[in-house]
Amino acid sequence: MRLWSLHPAHLDRQGLTALWREGLLARAVLSGRTRGYRNHPQLERFRAQPEPLSSLDAYLSAVVDEAAGRGYRYDRTKLAPVGTVPLIEVTEGQLVFEWQHLMAKLARRSPDWHAAQQERSVPRCHPCLTVVPGPVAGWERGQHG
Repeated sequence: MRLWSLHPAHLDRQGLTALWREGLLARAVLSGRTRGYRNHPQLERFRAQPEPLSSLDAYLSAVVDEAAGRGYRYDRTKLAPVGTVPLIEVTEGQLVFEWQHLMAKLARRSPDWHAAQQERSVPRCHPCLTVVPGPVAGWERGQHG
């Protein structure tokens, strides 16, 4: 499961679709509708929010918006109506780590998309997040905060 800190605009078609599906799986986990993935580290930042499910729905709403802008039709009715939720902090280190991870994936999977994204010197974060100084997140697998 990868719930990107990067703006969904950076993702290729396959990445955006995977994010939507994995986000719906995360939603099922947070709703208590599945037994798998309950302890997945990618869910920590949502669980830390005052209203975890509302925060995740806001996150996924931005994914739906990006998909709609590209002419894809993701089913927004799978989400609850989104009100105002606090921004979730993401560290600069986490954003850089994810950018490097995404660029490696795109180089293999979508060379043209990779080339277009490579023109960016600074990646944008997801609109539900706000960037703060710091290292890679402690919940990131294979990394040491």
